[in-house]
Amino acid sequence: MIELPDGVRFRVGNLHKVFWPRQKLTKGDLFRYYCQVAPFILPVVADRPLVMKRFPNGIAGKPFYQHHLDETATVPKGVRVELVGGPGSRHREERKPQFVGGALATLLYMTQLASISQDPWFSRVQSIDEVDCAALDLDPPAGVPFARVLEAARWIHDELDALGVVGFPKTSGADGLHIYLPMPPGTPYEAGQLFCHIIATVVTQKHPKATTIERSVAARGTRIYVDYLQNGLGKTIATAYSARASEYAGVSTPLTWREIDEGVKREDFTIQTVPARLKKVGDLWAGLRTSKGVDLARVSRYTKRT
Repeated sequence: MIELPDGVRFRVGNLHKVFWPRQKLTKGDLFRYYCQVAPFILPVVADRPLVMKRFPNGIAGKPFYQHHLDETATVPKGVRVELVGGPGSRHREERKPQFVGGALATLLYMTQLASISQDPWFSRVQSIDEVDCAALDLDPPAGVPFARVLEAARWIHDELDALGVVGFPKTSGADGLHIYLPMPPGTPYEAGQLFCHIIATVVTQKHPKATTIERSVAARGTRIYVDYLQNGLGKTIATAYSARASEYAGVSTPLTWREIDEGVKREDFTIQTVPARLKKVGDLWAGLRTSKGVDLARVSRYTKRT
């Protein structure tokens, strides 16, 4: 039984079930990790609809996605559920119950449901049509060294510097790397995605042998896929500080650009190591919430220069 402040309590089970076979890490270890990093991850997912990818038998078993809850389902007190829909009147009429982040009870209840990662929308329930950040997802083919992913991130950083944009990098917790970009208030999903599309296109045109925006996996070869399409309404990326269903029990970990330049190993950031790192470096992701949004008016001038 988990007991939280304000009378929040619910049963948990299967804490000894192995989720990561290689390290013999269990569901209980996942609970412990999220309790340790809750002050860091809860502000990141606050007010955002969440999609679950559930692993009832650990990462060696078959997972399944769950976007919505059954309308008749009951959840423990303190677990936040809201009716969520997309833009447009038709979608507004089709709103369905969905977990919304920000409360410890929600985080731990989703963990009880074997949702290893926290996968939020790019918008909040108060302004569901508007994003406050967008992201570029660097996705390497199997066997490509992480050093090449870091190199691609440096190229993106160069383009962001040219625009005066502050980017926030983090490991994906699996094989790749994400770069988040703050968006100004009132930014529609389409504008955030378009901005990422432009950056991705410029980088892949300058470095065509190493990067691509080609959607066909077969056509990419050994090039790193610079994915800007995850910025659509309802699409998600594992958030900062989220555990991942990777073989090494990875965590999607914020990095500094100095670390990107000097080089890091993605396997160094796990549910076993990240809590100690946070005590040392603090919340590197906090700046994303307070950064001035991208000046979208500069984009047209930028595209003419490049």
